[in-house]
Amino acid sequence: MSYQSASDLLGLLGEEAYLKLCEEFGGTRVYVPKRLPDNNVLVAAIGMDAMRKLMDTYAPAAIRVPLAKAERARWYRAQGLSNARIGRKLGMTESGVEQLFGRMGDLPDRPGEATKTDQLDLFDSTSDA
Repeated sequence: MSYQSASDLLGLLGEEAYLKLCEEFGGTRVYVPKRLPDNNVLVAAIGMDAMRKLMDTYAPAAIRVPLAKAERARWYRAQGLSNARIGRKLGMTESGVEQLFGRMGDLPDRPGEATKTDQLDLFDSTSDA
């Protein structure tokens, strides 16, 4: 088995392919072949470009794919998923997702979600009233 860190995989594949790999195979070992058989499940999950990068770096070997729950939670939130839906995708409770986000410093907004600077201040002292 070839050892690789999460940051090595992220740097090699880029964020989207890395998160797709973790989403599909997180917590398991996957074999990276030297030659691609037809209908390879890794190619279906991450695409041919990312697969070639894995093959160039690790083939032939098995790699450990991290769960990457925090990174995936941030990614899902940026896509607009609710905490309940994120919890189902991560195998966590909704309150567990809320706690996870509570520990994050720079939480991404959901698309279309009003940010604090976008909202009107009900008690704004500069109003004309």
